Amino acid sequence: MKDLAQEPLWKDVQKSPSTVHFPDSDTFESESMTQMQERAVAAIRSFDAAIEAEHGPGAIWLAVSHGDVIKSILADAAGTTLDNFQRIVADPASLSIIRYTSAQPFLLRTNDTGSEPIDLAGQAKAAAEAGAEESMVGGGAGHP
Repeated sequence: MKDLAQEPLWKDVQKSPSTVHFPDSDTFESESMTQMQERAVAAIRSFDAAIEAEHGPGAIWLAVSHGDVIKSILADAAGTTLDNFQRIVADPASLSIIRYTSAQPFLLRTNDTGSEPIDLAGQAKAAAEAGAEESMVGGGAGHP
């Protein structure tokens, strides 16, 4: 982090990431933070749709990535802009849960580091029972 803080784009990534466009390198093509978010969200939503088509509503799967990529996906699920994504905390090896529907995503949990048990079976059942475009009954206020 100390080395990254010395990079010229560091402050922009922290304060206004939607304005950041990384230059080409010998290893990677140029990409903006906005393009990264669009690519990551499209990949997650596509994979989620494929898993649901194969395994049904409420199927549970896992994606692993780098912190800023995860935070950009969570920002999209929360309905906030990329410029707010640094407000989201995604600790290493933490778990966040998003349930995608045809209408909108539902951000069910963020930055869980194992402090309390997660009822994944309950999440899957609630998703299957709620229907493709609805939130859980009671807005997810407790388990049945």
